[in-house]
Amino acid sequence: MYRVVKIERIKKETPSVKTFFFRDKSSPMPGQFYMLWLPGVDEFPMSISYIGEIKGFTVKKVGAGTSRMHSMHEGDKLWLRGPYGHGFSPMNGKILFVGGGSGMATLAPIIERLPGDLLIAARSRDELLFMDRFKERKIYVATDDGSLGFKGFAHELLEKILEDTKYDAIYTCGPELMLRKVIDIASSHGIEIQASLERLMKCGIGICDSCSINGYRVCVDGPVFGSHELAEMDELGRYRRDRAGRKVPI
Repeated sequence: MYRVVKIERIKKETPSVKTFFFRDKSSPMPGQFYMLWLPGVDEFPMSISYIGEIKGFTVKKVGAGTSRMHSMHEGDKLWLRGPYGHGFSPMNGKILFVGGGSGMATLAPIIERLPGDLLIAARSRDELLFMDRFKERKIYVATDDGSLGFKGFAHELLEKILEDTKYDAIYTCGPELMLRKVIDIASSHGIEIQASLERLMKCGIGICDSCSINGYRVCVDGPVFGSHELAEMDELGRYRRDRAGRKVPI
């Protein structure tokens, strides 16, 4: 089931994020993910951040698996399977992309395919992702510490933006508490939305049910969900599941 690919190039994006470029014959759609296996360490889901002949995973260092990746070098090997899941689909009208932290990595391929403005948020200016990659776009910036742009959270800046500018559609990815706020704001303004969710995944193919939320399996029904499905997810931003499948407060 696994394919072995070689890391051809590594780019440091922020102090905690690196992009690993590789060649693979698969044809992912924006928003899809792969299951990435590092023998002896872990297997975990990874969204694709660059699509084409040269593909890329943009990885934030957060746990054992991603820490191991950050210690790897060009020429090292990755084991992967996929792509899996339901990705983004085109929406009409004036579009805003809202990316929080490493969530910009998941949004990047759909941003490259559709016109629209960006709201990029991070804890500080050093952690803002892909500012240069999309420098030709209109970009709103929010940082928790106020080191660049609006001082505050993504949803707070979004509310201010919508006071003056009308958008028809929002694509978003980021921390779950941010997603909950962005989804609620979009709903209150009658804006169509697609959100990519991140949940604990063990299999990636809908068998183990570890990524379930309100009856949906994120790995096969998502990870991208639209307005109708998101409206039914009262667990989103409130509960997650631990490795034993127990529902615990966020």
